[in-house]
Amino acid sequence: MLESIIASPEVVHYVCKRFGIHMSKKLGQNFLIKRGVVDEIVHAADLNAGEPVLEIGPGIGTLTQGLAQSGADVTAIELDRRLLEVLDTTLAAYDNVRIIHGDVLKLDVPDIMNHKQFKVVANLPYYITTPIIMSLLESRLPIERMVMMVQREVALRMVAKPGTKDYGALSVAVQYYTEPDIVMDVPPKAFLPAPSVTSAVIRCVLRKEPPVDVVDEKLFFRVVKAGFEQRRKTFSNTMKTTGLSKEEIEMILEKANIDGQRRGETFSLQEFADVANAWHSIK
Repeated sequence: MLESIIASPEVVHYVCKRFGIHMSKKLGQNFLIKRGVVDEIVHAADLNAGEPVLEIGPGIGTLTQGLAQSGADVTAIELDRRLLEVLDTTLAAYDNVRIIHGDVLKLDVPDIMNHKQFKVVANLPYYITTPIIMSLLESRLPIERMVMMVQREVALRMVAKPGTKDYGALSVAVQYYTEPDIVMDVPPKAFLPAPSVTSAVIRCVLRKEPPVDVVDEKLFFRVVKAGFEQRRKTFSNTMKTTGLSKEEIEMILEKANIDGQRRGETFSLQEFADVANAWHSIK
């Protein structure tokens, strides 16, 4: 079994039966059973021998095996204690894999990765996709790129452009920190058990510098949050949620040369930055 391709229906069924594993809906566990998808993810990660890579949620090792075979130095964080024994068995042939039990949102990731630059690869549980992505980005970790399996509708939101129905606060945040692109769609039949939705592999290459100049980053994201708080309202009205007076809002929008009757969902990153910088200048 150790030399078998783990990402196959037969092996996944065998491993689950042998170890009495029942996939947890609570933890969003869906194991890959298509080796071709694993290969595409590994290719998108562009891994080199000895390069540090962090995998979030290895499950029974279906994707981990592909990462290990690239020669990369794999650190896999698994929340489900039941799977630790499984991973010790399925990945026993690979001495370049380290399994750590814990919650990636609570662990000291820089310390775990020896304070070196690394890549992130993950088949993320749908229920916690956005918190994990935002935690990795906002923590300013030395990440070079992230290649993640997510729900397709989330991937579309991450790459969405202003004025489209998918464009939102997540779009702005991801595009502020990274250059994202969708690598491929993945049908439900590529997983066991099959989820009820289509997935997508998204690649996010971290930017060395943000695409817009922002004086106060916290203020920038405060403006972004306000812009999407009530999508059907004008930007002038949504800005009232920040506690600013009508006069202050008018002054900021005039300084930023922004029409407050537009909706926030039509704003580019540059326009959000212009509003935030104008707000900062009148404080």
